[in-house]
Amino acid sequence: MCQGVKETETTGLVCYRVGGCVRDALLGLPVGERDWVVLGETPEGMLARGFRRVGAAFPVFLHPVSGEEYALARTESKSGRGYKGFAVNAAPGITLEEDLFRRDLTINAMAMDAAGRVIDPHGGRRDLELRRLRHVSAAFADDPLRVLRVARFQARFAGLGFTVDPATLEMMKIITRSGELSDLAVERIWQESLKALESDAPAEYFRVLARCGALERLFPELHALRGKIHSPVHHPEGDAFEHVLWTLDRAVRLTSDPVIRFAALTHDLGKGLTPEVELPHHHGHDERGVAVVTELCHRLRIAKSFERLAALVAGQHMRCHRVLEMRPGKVLGLLETLDALRRPEQLERFLLACSADARHGEFPGVYPAGEALRLALRAALSVDASALIGRGLAGPALGQALRQERIRRVKHALHGQGTA
Repeated sequence: MCQGVKETETTGLVCYRVGGCVRDALLGLPVGERDWVVLGETPEGMLARGFRRVGAAFPVFLHPVSGEEYALARTESKSGRGYKGFAVNAAPGITLEEDLFRRDLTINAMAMDAAGRVIDPHGGRRDLELRRLRHVSAAFADDPLRVLRVARFQARFAGLGFTVDPATLEMMKIITRSGELSDLAVERIWQESLKALESDAPAEYFRVLARCGALERLFPELHALRGKIHSPVHHPEGDAFEHVLWTLDRAVRLTSDPVIRFAALTHDLGKGLTPEVELPHHHGHDERGVAVVTELCHRLRIAKSFERLAALVAGQHMRCHRVLEMRPGKVLGLLETLDALRRPEQLERFLLACSADARHGEFPGVYPAGEALRLALRAALSVDASALIGRGLAGPALGQALRQERIRRVKHALHGQGTA
């Protein structure tokens, strides 16, 4: 019986825990979902036990009680382009070692039996000790999705000291040069990227993609930032690409919300549109960046919640940084542009992304412009429209009086904050 699963549906099955659950257990990390590989069984046999099949391309089944995935042992051989171009053999005679051989990285090609014994034919345990992401075989190059997966694993495990093995990076370059990255479904690109954004070191994901040449193919908007240089006073971390990764790193320190992290990553995409190499500090990139963000989100079919915040941050982050220099009417105008009067929670997400980009103090949470904008919002929201209506105002006159009173209160609230 499979270890840890007591339902009668598994009685008689020869199965092993495989992949990430084994890897994470050996690393001493919390184990989430458990995946299983089953030997000597057929799809009909799995269905007869009450398992539910998942999809048609691969022999993967869900346990009727636990919901965990059980896959028949299989081999895969390249039969066409892209990550779906494989011929699958899931005959009952496929061995555990043959199944593990088809996997991407050695640290994901280990299994564990019911007694807790680790089956490790490719040195995955040693690579865990060496903190090394290394491919199992030359068949790694058959699947373009593995470029994204390796980059994502680097983002997840960078804090533990992991690095991509040089030979594996070369394999990733081969995949990139093959052109098969263009065969990836945009949904899969974003799925892997979202997982990276939710990891501990998402900037590593984009650095690895840049090192193997995949960034230009998958995220040309980010690639266009490479080599675009600001004054070292404003961006000492390097070019515009390194600046957005620096901003993303700071956003990670502020929030686990991938929507805010994505906005931090994409806030300067407008800088990639200029043919210049050396960029002036204020050159209108914020206005131009909105269109670039929108195109990126539409191409990868990214959710509207990501697009909405990223477009606001790209278009308005420079105005936000200058709030302490702005007149009260302009401050209110920024709040209106952000729709903060109706959606105050949106302002908080916007300010977290802007704070990650700002250079106030060692920690990105220290952001005087953000505190001033919060103060201005509270002042604007304190205006009671009913009092103006009681004075007989209506229509355009009411709207004008309401706005003037909000400006007056914003000015009063910001007095002493350095605002004109």
